[in-house]
Amino acid sequence: MRGLLLPTVWATVLAVLLLGGALGPGYVLSYDMVWVPDLRLGADALGLGTALPRAVPSDAVVAVLDEALGGMLLQKLVLVVPLVAAGSGAAALVGPGVVARLVATSVAVWNPFVVERLAIGHWPVLVGYGVLPWVLLAGAEWRRSGVLPARLPVLLILGSLSASTGIVTAIAACAAAAQRGRRRWLALAGMLVLANLPWLASGLLHAGSATSSADGADVFAPSGGGLLPGPLAFLSLGGTWNAQVVLPSRSGALGVVMTVVLAVLAVLAVRRGWSQVPAGLRRPLVACWVVGLSLTVATWALPGVTGWLASTVPGAGLLRDGSRMLALAAPLTAVLAGRGAEVLVHALPDAFSRAMIAMACVLFPVALLPDAALGLSGRVAAVDYPEPYADLAAELRSLPQGDVVLLPFQSYRAPSWNNDGRPVLAPLGRYLSRRVVVEDRLVVDGRPLAGEDPRAADVRRALEAPDERQRAAGLRDAGIRYVLAEQLPDVDVPDVEGDVVRQLAGLILIDLGPAAPEPRAPAAWMAVMSLAWGGWIGLAVIAFVQWMRDRRRRATR
Repeated sequence: MRGLLLPTVWATVLAVLLLGGALGPGYVLSYDMVWVPDLRLGADALGLGTALPRAVPSDAVVAVLDEALGGMLLQKLVLVVPLVAAGSGAAALVGPGVVARLVATSVAVWNPFVVERLAIGHWPVLVGYGVLPWVLLAGAEWRRSGVLPARLPVLLILGSLSASTGIVTAIAACAAAAQRGRRRWLALAGMLVLANLPWLASGLLHAGSATSSADGADVFAPSGGGLLPGPLAFLSLGGTWNAQVVLPSRSGALGVVMTVVLAVLAVLAVRRGWSQVPAGLRRPLVACWVVGLSLTVATWALPGVTGWLASTVPGAGLLRDGSRMLALAAPLTAVLAGRGAEVLVHALPDAFSRAMIAMACVLFPVALLPDAALGLSGRVAAVDYPEPYADLAAELRSLPQGDVVLLPFQSYRAPSWNNDGRPVLAPLGRYLSRRVVVEDRLVVDGRPLAGEDPRAADVRRALEAPDERQRAAGLRDAGIRYVLAEQLPDVDVPDVEGDVVRQLAGLILIDLGPAAPEPRAPAAWMAVMSLAWGGWIGLAVIAFVQWMRDRRRRATR
């Protein structure tokens, strides 16, 4: 598209400034973001493990791509490209005007939603966020021309790397592309099912354990924080449940100022600039904003209802973290800010005033969220894995087959080598080439939330035995052969009887002896997931076929 070069360059500058040290050598390890040099393509990544498919299909995609690119480079691309795509996509949505496009780019890249999801490590959410404007554009083009854009199936795949992101992408695609007529609805529904088929199929296979603790609803409910109550925080795209990832500037007066500025620009846009937004995009933008904000407010106002649904309806736990739905509100927020800035600038009498106000509008997201710069003020700097990790992985490759359990049996770690003790999901669970059983029960503010993996529950019960011999026997019965004890400050590790195979700095590998056969997915499950993955890949084939048709159509004109 013409006119997107400057916004794309500006989006790239903002992305690099925002990520800062995250783009340096090493890996960004922050809460749920755990990247390793070579992720194993195992049963969990394929949706055939004992746990719910929370990382399906994202882990499988990473496990395949890091074979060619390496985990480090792949992570850098996953962090930068979605931000650039979000910024340039917002510029494409906003309509004409350099100021409008640059302001929309700034708001799309530099906002609390992006910052909070980056800090908490929800990279698939950011990938979906990056493709969201392009889904709206492609859907609107399909509705206008009647010809399926070849890029839309690919965008649906990229926007469905996790369950919650797949829902967001599906809502946007329906808002932009759907129209009267059974054929269009069937075609769109078919593509959406294929794009989400891996996690849908795996989720149905795990339906018996697909309910979540009702107690988690109020813990994961969106939150205002600071001076802003929930709904006002949501208007400016903030409101994550985890207060530890909220930047200080967001909790003070600057957060209020950002909300006021966005509101003023939105009013100007609605009154004088809305007609400049492409006609085919207006209704989809508003529909996405209404749905996204309504779902977020609902989970904030009614955590009891959310908890009941999560504990009763399989899969409804996806609604617990309602602030993820704010991705749907971001495109309209960026568009209104851009159009409002264009109106404001052109209302000024002289060129100097217009230039100064234009610059202020372009930079206001950065100025009002200054501690997001340079990797969120260093919170998401890249780090190197300790050398004993590689030594341990090499040692395990030479040992007999068997699953590993990681002790202490808790989901998150705060290792001193990770950016001065940044919390992160146990990295060894993904670093090693073996299947590693880790705790899936979360503890938030001292409240334990029930896990959903039956195998983790078996390990938990085995570790509760009164002596080390019984613990070892219970672990072997659960299919565990190796125990990897990690020494963490102020955390006790239960003793387990076995042979110490290797002892490295802070790591002890213990062989318990031959264990019960590891649980394998039933043949029927493997057949179902094979079909699901085949359908998912088939959507990419549909995109290729459509692209070839477009080429032939253009060649014959």
